[in-house]
Formats: sequence, structure tokens, C-alpha cells
Amino acid sequence: MNKEDRFELLAEKNRVAELGGGEKRIEAQKAKGKMTARERIEKLLDPNSFQEIDKFVVHRTDSFGLDKQKYMGDGVVTGYGTINGRNVCVFAQDFTVFGGALGEMHARKILKVMDLAMKTGSPIIGLNDSAGARIQEGVSSLAGYGDIFRANVKASGVIPQISVIMGPCAGGAVYSPALTDFIIMVKDTSYMFITGPNVVKSVTGEDILFEDLGGASTHGHKSGVSHFTTGSEDEALAMVMKLLEYIPDNNMEDPPMSKVVPPTISTEAIRAILPDNPNKAYNVLDVINSVIDQGSFLEVQKDFATNLIVGFAKLGGYSVGIVANQPMAMAGTLDIDASDKGARFIRFCDAFNIPVITFVDVPGFLPGSDQEFNGIIRHGAKLLYAYCEATVPKLTVILRKDYGGAYDVLGSRHSGADHVFAWPTAEIAVMGAEGAANIIFRKEIKNAKDPEKKRKELIDSYQERFANPYIAAELGLIDSVIFPEETRDSLIKALRLISDKREYWPPRKHGNIPM
Repeated sequence: MNKEDRFELLAEKNRVAELGGGEKRIEAQKAKGKMTARERIEKLLDPNSFQEIDKFVVHRTDSFGLDKQKYMGDGVVTGYGTINGRNVCVFAQDFTVFGGALGEMHARKILKVMDLAMKTGSPIIGLNDSAGARIQEGVSSLAGYGDIFRANVKASGVIPQISVIMGPCAGGAVYSPALTDFIIMVKDTSYMFITGPNVVKSVTGEDILFEDLGGASTHGHKSGVSHFTTGSEDEALAMVMKLLEYIPDNNMEDPPMSKVVPPTISTEAIRAILPDNPNKAYNVLDVINSVIDQGSFLEVQKDFATNLIVGFAKLGGYSVGIVANQPMAMAGTLDIDASDKGARFIRFCDAFNIPVITFVDVPGFLPGSDQEFNGIIRHGAKLLYAYCEATVPKLTVILRKDYGGAYDVLGSRHSGADHVFAWPTAEIAVMGAEGAANIIFRKEIKNAKDPEKKRKELIDSYQERFANPYIAAELGLIDSVIFPEETRDSLIKALRLISDKREYWPPRKHGNIPM
């Protein structure tokens, strides 16, 4: 074979490899409104930046007719490139080859690119579109999944791991995305479930549609498995790019700085956000947007546990993680789902050097037998553990109510906050004035000539004494009482001081977070 023949052979192999499962299957993929694996990578990465690896890998299984079905690449495209100039490693499963099912060599390709991401300190992005394990390969497929799961755990907290679900993701295939930091799903085309509708019906008799069992809306609203829900594949890939603007390449680097764009809101407008009636709801997003750099808030798990808002923002150019009670949902109380949501987000921020800013307006934990029976103590302890464990800069702003055990949990001095600010409207106590008066002054109220009048007098007295931040400030539990319009400037000053803070913990393998 002469030189030109060798060049032609390579060109032909490239052409065949890039066809995946063939033109008919590519057409079928596009007919569903889905891109091919290579088109997704091309859309995600900077132009001409992708370097593919293991393009010509094929499986080595002869059973069940697979000896006659060998496709170069083995159903997954792997490699590295850049997004806005930043290095990333990526794999994209190819549904046109065995429905994207994972076999031994398919798994080895993913493991190789994950190992490369770890060596280079680059984020790993998985574009998932797979029917699950390749049944014809038996235990080799299961072994491949097991090795990937372990690699996910090894990479956790070292490099960011982002999973984009762009098709079916069933059985063992769901656990690798579940071990990553963020899951992005696409409405109507992506699904995640352990067992599909047919198995559910055969075992339980329940009739349920794919979308209702494991669609993007289900995992965005009900289960909390998905962190971002998008309307199209283009939007999902754009979300990856957006997310990377807030997070570093690895745990040894600081998050990227951005150009400062101050919010445009007047002092009067900021002061007017909180209603005069302390029991009236308001949208805490108005507070957040009055403080952070204009238009920079990226909410995470927007539709799940809406009583607690979490997300990324820029503040004076710094990347920060925001945690805030939402009075418009369940009065901003903490429940099981909100505790899990907050704990996971805080731990991600702590792993990747992102300061945490908490806006507090919390009446306490949600009462009720349903919450108690389902482990609100255990779940609430996760949130407490996450705050106490975090060594990144932690700043807290108490806006209004800060009652009961939730006071300790949500970024208090006792859970390691570096600076606690409070608005003059802050109320810090074991419970609200009405409940406290009913307990403390029970006998006085009962024995009064006019119990209802006495009760009101005592509630007003308790309110006047405790419905303010000054007792806590006198004890040094609040560092600064500030006007609302001073919040942004105060937080930026604090960030500048403590961005390089150091904390030292006793040597240990790891803590034992309540699960």
C-alpha cells in the first residue's frame, strides 16, 4: 500500500466512523427532533476546537450476532475541546449505534476521557442518550457501568461533572448522571427512570406514561433529580455554557471573575420590598436582584422545593452561591425537600471555592406528622451539616423572621458564618410573638379578667422586645445592622476581605453526614 492509499484509507475510516449507525438511523434520530452525537459536540464546543480520541474503537463481542455488527466508535464520541476558551472533556452517546447502549469498549472510552479530565483538571460533560446496558454483552456491560460509577465518585469535588440528558436514560444508566454535580434535561425528549412504564405496569399494575414517570417536568418539579429543565437541545447546551461562567475548572482554582454590572434600583425601591405587615409575603428574588450584579442570577432547581431558592450569581464580579427563603412558597419554611436542596447546593459551592450568601426570612421548620414520619430531623440535619462543614466564605443577611432551630441552621454565627448582617426589620427569637406569649404567659392570660386583651398586650410587649435584631447584636451574634440599600456594598467589602480565608479542621478521612 503506497502513501496515497494510506491517506485514502484514513479518509474512508473517518467517513465511516462519522456515520455512526448509518444514514437511515441518523435520519430517524433527526425525525425525532434530536441532533446526532457529533452535532451536539459541535454545537457545544468552540469552532474547530474538538479533538476526538478513540474514534476507531470497536467492541469485541461475537455472541448474539454482534460479530456482524461492529461500528467504529462503539456508540460514543469522546474527546476534548474548549468552551469560551476553557478546556473541557466531553463524551456524547450515539443513539444510532445500538440505541446508545453501553458495552465494555463503550465504557472504556468514557473512562479514558474521564481520566484525562482528572489529569488535566478540566470539567467533564456527558451528553447522555442511551437505552442502558448492552444486553448482548452481559456482565461486561454491568462492569462498565460499575467502573464509571466509581470514576464519578473519585472525580466528585475535584472537577465539575455535568450531565445533559438528551434521550432515554434507563436502569443502571441513571446512576452515573445522579452521581454528577448537575443534570440538565430536555422537555419531551429526555427521560430518566430505574424501570420503564412497561415494567412498572407488569409489577404494580400502574399505567403511566414515559413523560409522567421520568420526564423533564417530573424530575424538575417532583423528584428534584434534575437541576435545569430546558425546552430544546440547543437550550440544554447553552445552559452548560452558562453554568461554566460561574464555576472553576477544578477544586484548586477560583471561580471566574466577571465584569461588574451594578443593579439599577433606588433606595426607596429597596426599602419598599418588605411589606409593612410582617406576616405578608413578598418575592425574595426582588431582594436578590437588588443586591447582585444586574441580570446575573442563575437559579438551580427552580421548580423543586420552591420555598428555598438556590442559585449562582455575580456580586462585584465575584461568583457566589445564593441561598434564600422564599416567603411566597410555604412562608419560606424549611421542609424535607428544601433541606436536601440547600445541603447539596452548599456542598457543591464549598467543594469548588464559591462563597455562599444566605438571605434569611424563615419562620422555622415545617410542622406536621408527614414531615416527622419522613425524617425531617434527618434531612434538616443535612442542611445544618453542610453549613457547618463549609469552609468557603459564608455571609448571611437576616431580612425578617429568623425563628427557632432554623436560626441556627441557616448561616448563623454558630454554623460558621464569617459575617452576619441584619436589616432593621429582622426578628430573631425562638418563635413568633404570638406562639411565645401563649406559652410563656399562659397562666397570666388564663387568670386575667379579660384574657384576650391581656394576651394582646403580652404579644405586643414580646414583639417590641424581640422583633428586632438588637438583642442579638448586643451579644455579638449579629455583626452589623444595616439599611437595606447598604447590603450590596457591605457584602462586596466582606467578600474582598475573606475571599482568601483559611480554616483548619482536625485530620480525618471524612465526616459522616446524616443521610
